[in-house]
Amino acid sequence: MSTEQILRRPAKETFLEEQEVQEVQEEQRSSQKVDINILLEKVRAEKKKEKKENLIFLSLISSVILITAFIASF
Repeated sequence: MSTEQILRRPAKETFLEEQEVQEVQEEQRSSQKVDINILLEKVRAEKKKEKKENLIFLSLISSVILITAFIASF
């Protein structure tokens, strides 16, 4: 994960993710088996978050283009 993505996160979200990571690490320490469902769920959550970030970025760029076009039309 890049530094830019880490810096853009709200502190609360980062804290919650750290808690989740700690919980999973504790589970893994107690048993040496890795649950594939937990790993798949993490991957799905990460992809969903990336899609959301991409959508926000795209809408921001689109808004800037529309505003610029509107201002330039006058």
